[in-house]
Amino acid sequence: MVTAHIPLVGHLVREVLARVPGHVDRDDLTSAGLTALVQAAQGFDAARGVPFARYASTRVRGALLDELRGVDWATRSVRRTARGLDETRTRLTQSLGRVPTDAEVASAQGIAVDDVLANREDLARAQVRSLEADDAHGSYAGSLVSTTPTPEQALVHAELLDYLADAVAALPERLRRVVEGFFLAEQPMAELAAELGVTESRISQLRAEAMVLLRDGINSQLDPLLVPAHERPGGVAARRREAYFAAVAERHAAAHAPAARVATSA
Repeated sequence: MVTAHIPLVGHLVREVLARVPGHVDRDDLTSAGLTALVQAAQGFDAARGVPFARYASTRVRGALLDELRGVDWATRSVRRTARGLDETRTRLTQSLGRVPTDAEVASAQGIAVDDVLANREDLARAQVRSLEADDAHGSYAGSLVSTTPTPEQALVHAELLDYLADAVAALPERLRRVVEGFFLAEQPMAELAAELGVTESRISQLRAEAMVLLRDGINSQLDPLLVPAHERPGGVAARRREAYFAAVAERHAAAHAPAARVATSA
């Protein structure tokens, strides 16, 4: 029974790998899946009328979910580079009396500016994936357990999508254009760069900034405790971020005001 269903584990592992970062280890997932398959065979009761393949799929998906929960969505090298860049940025801020540019940080670190931008993008992507991995918001892992959400899950997901739409609409114009072009229109980075008159590296930077801003904008409404404190409270950037959070809230309130009035009158 186990041998005949080993291909099932391979199929489910490939399904998972298509949704997660490239550094997630295939062997670790396969090992977890095969262990779950053996356990499923040991606990299978044909008298219940459930086909073994369906029963095993549920057990294997659960094991893959557990394995993914332990994944760090950023690689060690990404975090190591980020720590080095942060230390350099802090040192330069103290010596210059202002926040250094990416070029200055790159020069002090002995790397290319593109490497600084790429690291920022990798971290932003990891942070967003970490947020998505929270069961309360739906996840790569959570989506593997069941394709039929409960009414409560459907409500939470619908609310999240509403806030996402509001958060995208409230983005500064250039960031919104990058998000819409890259994720919705699926424009190549080179095409977006030409359209906006900037380099591809700048598009990568704008995309990373937008992803972090979207994450924090949504969290500011759904779970403010998840919003990290700004490095310079009271500064221009912090005030702009707060204004963005307020814009997201205003858009959401305006979009739902008619429904609220109807409910009240009813």
